[in-house]
Amino acid sequence: MKIYTRQGDSGQTSLFDGRRVAKNNLRIDTYGTVDELNSTLGLAIAFGKDAAINTALTHIQHQLFDLGAELATPVDSAGNTKVPHVGTAESQWLEEQIDLATAELPPLKEFILPGGQAAAAQLHVARTVCRRAERLLVTLMAQENIGPGPLMYLNRLSDYLFVIARLANHRAGAGDIPWRPQARK
Repeated sequence: MKIYTRQGDSGQTSLFDGRRVAKNNLRIDTYGTVDELNSTLGLAIAFGKDAAINTALTHIQHQLFDLGAELATPVDSAGNTKVPHVGTAESQWLEEQIDLATAELPPLKEFILPGGQAAAAQLHVARTVCRRAERLLVTLMAQENIGPGPLMYLNRLSDYLFVIARLANHRAGAGDIPWRPQARK
């Protein structure tokens, strides 16, 4: 398979159903941000030393590819039934993972700074990229028919990434970094 096709040299790309759209199309921006999120998770895995967390993150990377395929396929296209769809089951799995991680963590009693050891810091970056993808998806949903599954999934995923960043720090003995307001009154 050739990596270059020259099809995008004019500033357009194809959706999964073959429709050509501008590369700055909101749908492209949305699933491109999901792809960016997936890459940030790859970096978190590279930094991570916790095998269980890395296994879960790799599972999420596969789900994000599914989500990207879903977002690249308009609901009204014939190919929509051929791509995987992210929805309730994936969101419930994330909730279960959040509950398991939270049970292992000390209670959160204050705001914390994103940081700590390298994997946790990278997971906080992933969380913020996830929130951006979520905001883009909300905007896209106002313009196009997108089912409710992707938004629910991204919302739950950002929560998961927050908790798993805390867990990565906790398991590494780093702990949370509490926020201390610095503004003068």
